[in-house]
Amino acid sequence: MSTRIAFLKGHGTENDFVIVPDPDNAVDLPATAVAALCDRRAGIGGDGLLHVVRSAAHSEAQAMAAEAEWFMDYRNADGSIAEMCGNGVRVFARYLQRAGHVEAGDLAVATRGGVKRVHIAKADARGAAEVTVSMGRATLPEEQATVTVGERNWPSLNVNMGNPHAVAFVDDLAHAGDLYTPPPVTPATVYPDGVNVEFVVDRGPRHVAMRVHERGSGETRSCGTGACAVAVAAARRDGADPAVTGTPVTYTVDLPGGTLTITEHPDGAIDMTGAAVIVAEGEITSEWLETISV
Repeated sequence: MSTRIAFLKGHGTENDFVIVPDPDNAVDLPATAVAALCDRRAGIGGDGLLHVVRSAAHSEAQAMAAEAEWFMDYRNADGSIAEMCGNGVRVFARYLQRAGHVEAGDLAVATRGGVKRVHIAKADARGAAEVTVSMGRATLPEEQATVTVGERNWPSLNVNMGNPHAVAFVDDLAHAGDLYTPPPVTPATVYPDGVNVEFVVDRGPRHVAMRVHERGSGETRSCGTGACAVAVAAARRDGADPAVTGTPVTYTVDLPGGTLTITEHPDGAIDMTGAAVIVAEGEITSEWLETISV
């Protein structure tokens, strides 16, 4: 007998996700199934998958259940597991609001990168809501690497936002190439588990634009943790460290899919603000999932 499994589709600055609501953690989602669901031709299509589970029902989140009712079990488009996804958290929160699990206001979301604090504005007529996520603090490991595309190479800044980023400032975003495959980063030992690579140009005072290769997904239209890493890297390049000056610093970050506003506070906390929208919902059959999971 066929079992219908609900799904939704949403995006944050065009970083799009398949959403699978599964409060009791009853749906088996092996890497093969996730990759098939995220396939843009044979599946639903997305840069990643948001598995919506109550923290108490997931072994990786039970320790956070007292602080955050919901766990974002995030998967990359190839089915691999990731620690965090900034745009994913915003879409995850917008889904919870739309489903009636939470109201507009403050919310805690459990992720593999820790508990994230979220503020959700009221949704507009288009089904979009501005969502601010407290992304935690950036760490800047001392080990640095060089990013190479073709015959060009650039030094990069190592920024960790719960997941690793190599931020390279370039003269032209076209120099990033097609970003279908991961840009070589040397020495590879700096990022033993792979890395997200950001290419950045200046647009004006405290205003930058970027392209990104997300590990496991290729080039995406937007990357929330990447935008935060870029803002931190730009601030350090520009001599603006809120921990030193005592003054928050805000950067506007343009991505192919839209614009995010990133603020770093003197205590190191980073806020990211941008729109999140749910665009569709439907059902998949358990038979299809079982077939592709073999």
